Amino acid sequence: MIDFSYTVLILLIPLVVFVVVGLFGNRFKPIVSGLVGTTGLFIGWVLSIFTAYNYFFVSGKGAEGAFVKVLAFSMRWLNLTDKLHIDMGVLLDPISVMMLIVITTVSFMVHLYSIGYMAGEKGFSRFFATLSLFSFSMLGLVVATNIFQMYIFWELVGVSSYLLIGFYYTKDSAVAASKKAFIVTRFADLGFLIGILMLSYATGTFDFIKLTAPDSPALTSGQGVWFLGLSTMTWSMIFIFMGGAGKSAMFPLHIWLPDAMEGPTPVSALIHAATMVVAGVYLVARLFPIYHMNAVALDVVMYVGAFSSIFAAVVACTQYDIKRVLAYSTMSQIGMMMFALGVSGYGGEEGLGFMASMFHLFTHAFFKALLFLGAGAIIHAVHSNVMQDMGGLRKHMPITHATFLIACLAIAGIPPLSGFFSKDEILAAGHMKSMFLFIVELTVSGLTAFYMFRLYYNIFWGKNTHYHHTPHEAPLTMTLPLMILALGALFAGLVPFASLVTSDGMPFETHIELGVAIPAVLAGLIGITIATLMYRKETNVPERIFNTLGGFSKAAFNKFYIDEVYLFITKKILFNYVSRPVAWFDRHIVDGAMNGMAYVTNEASDRVKKLQSGQVQQYALVFVSGALLLALLFIYLWTN
Repeated sequence: MIDFSYTVLILLIPLVVFVVVGLFGNRFKPIVSGLVGTTGLFIGWVLSIFTAYNYFFVSGKGAEGAFVKVLAFSMRWLNLTDKLHIDMGVLLDPISVMMLIVITTVSFMVHLYSIGYMAGEKGFSRFFATLSLFSFSMLGLVVATNIFQMYIFWELVGVSSYLLIGFYYTKDSAVAASKKAFIVTRFADLGFLIGILMLSYATGTFDFIKLTAPDSPALTSGQGVWFLGLSTMTWSMIFIFMGGAGKSAMFPLHIWLPDAMEGPTPVSALIHAATMVVAGVYLVARLFPIYHMNAVALDVVMYVGAFSSIFAAVVACTQYDIKRVLAYSTMSQIGMMMFALGVSGYGGEEGLGFMASMFHLFTHAFFKALLFLGAGAIIHAVHSNVMQDMGGLRKHMPITHATFLIACLAIAGIPPLSGFFSKDEILAAGHMKSMFLFIVELTVSGLTAFYMFRLYYNIFWGKNTHYHHTPHEAPLTMTLPLMILALGALFAGLVPFASLVTSDGMPFETHIELGVAIPAVLAGLIGITIATLMYRKETNVPERIFNTLGGFSKAAFNKFYIDEVYLFITKKILFNYVSRPVAWFDRHIVDGAMNGMAYVTNEASDRVKKLQSGQVQQYALVFVSGALLLALLFIYLWTN
């Protein structure tokens, strides 16, 4: 067995880079910070590839041919009781090794891209320091040996994403977006913490190896009815999923994601394409053996994922800000991953959904990071996020155009690109579960192709005479990551994923089911065809269709007023009927009682302090008067 203890360096290198660049970055030229951060992630990327090779092809399998969990590094951090403790370490298994590849690849590409994109920015060193902190946090999350370590790094991810979203802290919109992301995910993380405490109380452990073992205490403890007909374990899984739904922007905790586009575009690629937003998917996958034993909790995952996917796809069809289109696209694709986990069983063909979810997470990382970085190159060229300010860019930006088109075809599920293979597996898993849910996700596939090619044609085709300058291709530091990610979008689907990443660690064979693949490809082609007819040339058809749909299209354009509902609940109901009465009680009763005691104390002090006036005559008068009073009292008592 290979010694994997070196994998701790994959975490420590970004941490060291964060400390060095954060403390000393301003003492050197800005480019030094970029090179240090990029070099650190490059080393982590190489180590991750080396780890994946050793794990998958050299020594990751046990005696029965299944991939095993390898505790590469572990140290005791905190003792809670004699039996319950929290460790810090590195746990390697198929999904954590796969996530190491995804995170380091995308993070390295984003670091390299940012050298060109962020050139000249005032906070250049601060940006790269925070990128390294985020990378460290995500890497620590995916290799966590126990759920409490995951929670610690989960919160670090939240803090670093808050800093990155609010990078332009002089813009009110960026500050509001960072606060919104932080607050919404904190509410979700409260549910996560409650779930962790319930889980550890029922099982007596935080350790992932123990929790997901065949004889796990989670499968025998806390299974009795506790509340509303559900067991303690089911409720704990639902609460834990609440944390995952917040991080992965699932309905109704998705409202922070579109606003988070206020951060620099490389941040959008890093946080909202392949890393932070898939943390919730990874969380459910990590605890999948327990979810599998709690059908209600797994159904919650399935239905929330399915609804989120189609909800976001509909909204994406109406948006004009290209980064918001990609944000809702991310929400939709993450919903499909959650849906796939929800329809999955455990082991073999029953575990198809699990494998499909992880496969789509893997392929999605390449083409969605490519889309966001391509959008950054476009914004860099035209200085606008809005489609109406674009058009005809294929002649001015040939590399960006070619790579963006590859990403659009991949996410639309067109063979033989990577998205076709992973999306086909998700639809096959959905088809095995329910025809209705299969049709829902098939519709999502068609809508995905439509809104992505609506985006593509509005950016690269047509004519635009409103440019104040001639757009130009991005520098090599920005186009090189696009070309590398485009290769991933082209060929990542050829990875024999089913033989590497499965729910029970046992490899199994998959094949393309024509009864699923043909409708899926047709749905994508129909979506592309409709988008081509509507947007390749300038027509009034989109406006006519928008007006024909009336209230529905207006509601979709306004994101179905979910933000307004939140504002109504928080400002009109919670503020007027909860916060204001509580504030009155606090101000008049609690503070009033404290102020009253302070007033009585002050008055008593004012009166008592006169006895210590410092005047000898007054002391003598009081002394003599007291003596006379005592004498009179004693005489009176003696005579009676």
